Amino acid sequence: MFKKLECVCIHTKDIDKSLSFYTSMGLKENWRIERVLDSGFVWTLVGLIFPELNSSELVLSNHPQNQSTEIEILVDDVREAYNELSKHEEIEWIGLPFETESGHVAIMEAPDGNVFVLVGK
Repeated sequence: MFKKLECVCIHTKDIDKSLSFYTSMGLKENWRIERVLDSGFVWTLVGLIFPELNSSELVLSNHPQNQSTEIEILVDDVREAYNELSKHEEIEWIGLPFETESGHVAIMEAPDGNVFVLVGK
């Protein structure tokens, strides 16, 4: 069901400063998404790729409320994974499947307390 570590998303207060630092370390900007919150704040996500071709991405986020590190796991179908994993009573769902620009996302807490963001179609 879990296919690969898609990315690790880290929080930053200054996207430009962080982007400058990580690109100086050899990473390259691969994509950027900007979303406007109800407050009018523009929340930015920037995907960075490593020189190693098969590597996962490092994602920068400046979301004002969500300041934790996120571990994103790729699955084929988020809704299907949610239905299958919901059979495990010890899994707590923090975020039910919802649509994004690139597919769907769901957020789960594993029995050991670790939180994973499931991403896919």
